[in-house]
Amino acid sequence: MASADLLLAMQAMSNQTQPPAAEDPVLAAYRKSIDNIDAALIHMLAERFRITQAVGEYKAKVTLPPADPAREQRQIERLRKLSEEADLDPEFSEKFLRFIIDEVIRHHEKARG
Repeated sequence: MASADLLLAMQAMSNQTQPPAAEDPVLAAYRKSIDNIDAALIHMLAERFRITQAVGEYKAKVTLPPADPAREQRQIERLRKLSEEADLDPEFSEKFLRFIIDEVIRHHEKARG
């Protein structure tokens, strides 16, 4: 049997045992929750960046450095602990926070101009 025929046969068998994802009410409910959480994350990140933009402008005004490595380390340690308590991979949390911190520092450097 050619691979295309095998793929079609597998899809036909799959369609017989499970409804398509678009018609599955359980999957649709999960996806709706995920979509709501994603929207909340975007709004929270936007608010966080509005605040860090103000911090960057303030730091530039009073000639503070764009980065604060001691604070960054404290934040990473604090959020790693929170991640463990929430059963979230602390490595993932640290990578996510580091990405945000790096972006904030880039904005602060730009504000310093």
